[in-house]
Amino acid sequence: MCFYMQMKDPKVKLEDRFKAKVAPQMELPQSDIFNGFEHPTIGLITDQAPDTIQCDFSWGLLPHWAKDTQFRKNTLNARIETLTEKPSFREVIQNRCIIPANAFYDWHWLDEKGKNKQRYIIYGPDELFAFAGLYSYWTHPETGSQMGTYTVLTTTANATMSFIHNSKKRMPIILKKEDEQRWLHHELDPSQLAFPYEVPLLAFPG
Repeated sequence: MCFYMQMKDPKVKLEDRFKAKVAPQMELPQSDIFNGFEHPTIGLITDQAPDTIQCDFSWGLLPHWAKDTQFRKNTLNARIETLTEKPSFREVIQNRCIIPANAFYDWHWLDEKGKNKQRYIIYGPDELFAFAGLYSYWTHPETGSQMGTYTVLTTTANATMSFIHNSKKRMPIILKKEDEQRWLHHELDPSQLAFPYEVPLLAFPG
């Protein structure tokens, strides 16, 4: 799974890597650890605006029919294998985004019940990489204000992540660099990103 990520590179580096500009009047969020359960706004790039880094989308996807924001605690991640089955995701399966990051965090269970855990920081194939995601727009039923939200896609864990995430053996989908634009431009079917699709990972306790 993926509930914690790192994005701390400066704006100019992010813009150069992804050939996109941070949206006007927006500040690029940066942190050593973004906690998904706090539903932070993190820079992302959507298929609607592939040359713009949007900084006002909140982590935890809210489908248009959600009654309130509490629902998003269940949608930080979306299993690639069941996207078409889950009401939360099947209506937005064409709303594609990529989420730039420097690293993400996961925990290795040291006992059967997970009472003792070892945290790992996991790096992708490059200093900057991108998760595959989906996004949605949700309108507050009382105020009418609109909120952009997103989810990170996950798949079966590879060898590295099977050891680290030994409770459920899942991992976020990190796109190969050459596939980032293909994902945004709908040239890849979601099923093509399921394991054994993977990129090299480096992981360290910490």
